[in-house]
Amino acid sequence: MGGLRMIFDLPAFGIVALITYVVFIGMKESRALTNTLVIIKLAVIFLIIVLGAYYVNPENWSPFTQNGFTGILKGVSAVFFAYIGFDAISTTAEECKNPQRDLPRAMIYALLICTALYVVLALILTGMVSYSKLNVGDPLALIFEERGLKFVAGIVAVSAIVATASVLLVFQLGQPRIWMSMSRDGLLPKVFSKIHPRYKTPSFSTILTGLCVAIPALFLNLDVVISLTSIGTLFAFVLVCAGVLVLQNMPDRPVSKFRVPYVNAQYIGISLLITALILTAVFAPQHFMNCLTKEGLPMLLFWLVAVWVAILTWLRKYSLIPVLGLMSCFYLMAQESHTNWLRFLIWLVVGLSIYFLYGRKNSKLNLQNK
Repeated sequence: MGGLRMIFDLPAFGIVALITYVVFIGMKESRALTNTLVIIKLAVIFLIIVLGAYYVNPENWSPFTQNGFTGILKGVSAVFFAYIGFDAISTTAEECKNPQRDLPRAMIYALLICTALYVVLALILTGMVSYSKLNVGDPLALIFEERGLKFVAGIVAVSAIVATASVLLVFQLGQPRIWMSMSRDGLLPKVFSKIHPRYKTPSFSTILTGLCVAIPALFLNLDVVISLTSIGTLFAFVLVCAGVLVLQNMPDRPVSKFRVPYVNAQYIGISLLITALILTAVFAPQHFMNCLTKEGLPMLLFWLVAVWVAILTWLRKYSLIPVLGLMSCFYLMAQESHTNWLRFLIWLVVGLSIYFLYGRKNSKLNLQNK
């Protein structure tokens, strides 16, 4: 284009446009398409597990943890975007018949099922070929090509598109409803909560979500997108855990049918922090020196937050489950590179600017307190 070479990912743009259309025209259509895509995806996963089990070579599992426990956590941090769908379920509360009962069950059941599938599938993949060969865009298709099963590899490759589409559908179903809820609370302009008179969906928010996903999909590098999604998901989980702690310390909080079980972490929190510091000092003393480098700044921030949370837990007798959730998610955030943290902080500043310039003044909660 004028002597300038440009690369466009048109298939990605087309898939996002189609998904945006489905989400726009209604919840029933979105649910039907999601169910169809998920059934296809689960069928292919079942095929991979059953067929792949015959080609597993246990020697590929030795050593089982090539990069140790730290390597496992770095891997978890890198692919944590896969878990964003579980909290996206909560954004569909208005379309549920009994959200206080159904949503917690749906999230917990889905979490258990998907975690089991993730573990089994990972064992099959790393058992069929060496883990060092799996750092490609389509590892599921690769393992069957390695075994000469090209027809199966083709089926798996096509199913990867189906799997990606089903995940995108969940994302784009949730984001407009988040904006709609924020708009109703006064944190965003009223246009974000505008409901289409025929389809009964948040029309403006759905279209804007589609544009915000489709346009960057044309140009952005996949690794950058995945890293930003993972750190954003982890931060959202940190905020959720922190929100549970705040609610548990509000005597006049609204009564809910679902509550996180309370386990006093006053002594456990301090004990875990001291144990972690001692074990790190004994077995990995260089870790604290690395925290003073540019790449180690996220981990330094984690330790500071850990000390702060442990002190607050001691003083306010916080509950154990949200404390563990907060700290584990923040630890995984600390595994991300400093460049990804920089992008995340820039995006965070943009969101905070919108809040302080508009949301803080127009917030219904703020107006009620005046």
